[in-house]
Amino acid sequence: MKYLKIILLITVISFSVNSYSQHDHHNMNTDDKTITPKDSLIMQNDSTKNKHHDMHHENSENVEHSGSVPMSHIYSLSLDMNRNGSGTAWLPDDAPMNGYMLHKNGWMIMFHGNIFLRYTSTDISKTGKYGASRWDAPNWLMGMAQRKAGLNGLIAFRVMISLDPVTESGNGYPLLFQSGETWKGKPLVNRQHPHDFFAEISTAYTHRINKDIDVTGYFGYPGEPALGPVAFMHRVSSLNNPDAPLSHHWQDASHITFGVATFGLRYNIFKLEGSAFNGSEPDEERWGFDKMKLNSYSWRLSVNPSRSLALQVSQGYIKSPEILEPGVDVTRTTASIIHAYNINSTQYINSTLAWGYNNKGHGHKEHSVLLESSMQINKLAVYGRYEFVQKDPDELSLSGFNHDTKFNINALTLGTNYKIFQFANTSLAAGIQGSIYFPPKELELYYGKNPASAQIYIKLYPVDM
Repeated sequence: MKYLKIILLITVISFSVNSYSQHDHHNMNTDDKTITPKDSLIMQNDSTKNKHHDMHHENSENVEHSGSVPMSHIYSLSLDMNRNGSGTAWLPDDAPMNGYMLHKNGWMIMFHGNIFLRYTSTDISKTGKYGASRWDAPNWLMGMAQRKAGLNGLIAFRVMISLDPVTESGNGYPLLFQSGETWKGKPLVNRQHPHDFFAEISTAYTHRINKDIDVTGYFGYPGEPALGPVAFMHRVSSLNNPDAPLSHHWQDASHITFGVATFGLRYNIFKLEGSAFNGSEPDEERWGFDKMKLNSYSWRLSVNPSRSLALQVSQGYIKSPEILEPGVDVTRTTASIIHAYNINSTQYINSTLAWGYNNKGHGHKEHSVLLESSMQINKLAVYGRYEFVQKDPDELSLSGFNHDTKFNINALTLGTNYKIFQFANTSLAAGIQGSIYFPPKELELYYGKNPASAQIYIKLYPVDM
C-alpha cells in the first residue's frame, strides 16, 4: 500500500504540473503566430465534428506557412493528430484524444497517461486452483514532442515509462489464463507480466513529398515495430479496462522491443511499413535496457478509408521471443479494424475487432479473436471485451496432455465507471468490472467450470481535448 500511495501522489503531481504548464503558456508566441491551448481545443473539436479532410489540410497549411508549431500527426504534416496511436500504428481520425498540450520555442509537446488504483479478485467462487487477490496499480505515462524541420520535414520524439515494476512487482498481476514472459526463471501463468520502466524511447523523421505522400524513418530503443494493431494500452476501446487482453501475445505483444528500426511510406489513405527489430520479449530486469539486436522483421499495411475507420494487416517473423524457448521462432499474423463514432464532444463509441495468429511450427498454430467496445456518455463509461484464444499445455504450464493439444478459451468482461470529479484538467473516475471464463472441459479440473473474477478501481487520467 505504501508504494501505491507513492505512485498515486507522483502521478497527481505530474498531471497537475503538466496542466499548470498549459495555463502558464496560454498566450505563448511561436515565431509570428500565437497558438494557445484554446486554439488547440478548437482544432480538435473541428476534427470530432467530422470536417472534411481537405478542410483540415487547408487549415494545417495555413498554420505551417506561418512558421508556427505543426498541429498534426506526430509522423505526418498532412494528417490529424487524433490518428496518433502506439508506435507508428494508426487510430481513426475521429478517435478522441486525452492529454495535456503546450507549445514552446517551435515545439508542440503533449503528455498522456493512465493509472488504475484497484483491488482484484480472480476466481471469486473459488472453483479452481489459481485464484488470487491483491491491490495494485497498472500505469503508464508518455511524453511526445514534435517540430517542423524546414518546410516539409517533421522531427518527433517520444518517451513512455511505466512504474509497473513498483506497483506490480516482478510477477505482475493476477489474470486467469494469461501467459507470457518469466519471473525467477519460471513462466508467468495466470498472471500479466509487468511492463518495463522504459516502455519507449524513440525518434523519427518524416518528409512530406506532397499532401498525399510521406516517408518516415523511426528508431526506438525500446520501441514498437510495425506489427499488429495499436497496443491495448493506447486503444480508446481498451482505455477503461485495467486488464491486458488474454490475446496480448497473439496480437500486440511487441509494443516494447529493445531495438527497432522502421521505414514507412504513406500514399493517401494507405501506409506500408517494414521493421527490423529485437524478437526477444523483455527480460526480468525491468529497470534497465536489454541488449539490442535486430534479428526479426515485420511488415504492415494500414488503411484509413474514412475518418471513423482504421484497418491494418501485418505479419512478423519473430526470433526466439520467449526466454525459456530459445529455439522456438514465431510467425505472427494479425488483422484489425478500429472504429470511432462521435455523437458529440462528450458522447462517443470506440470499438476494436482484432485477429492474431501464432505459428510456432511443428503443429503449434493458434488463433485469437478480440472484440472490445467502450461507450462514453458524458461522465459515464460502459465497456466490454470478448476474447477467444487458443493456448497449448506449455503456455499454461500443464502436464499430462498431448504436446499438440489446443485449449479453446473464451472470456467475457463487462465494466463501467463514472467520473467523480475533475481538477487541473485531470479526471478521477470510480469503476467496477467483472469477467467470466469458459474453459474447455479438459481444464475444468484446474480452473473450475466457469471461473469469474471481479475488481473495483479508481482511474486517474487527463481530460479529453
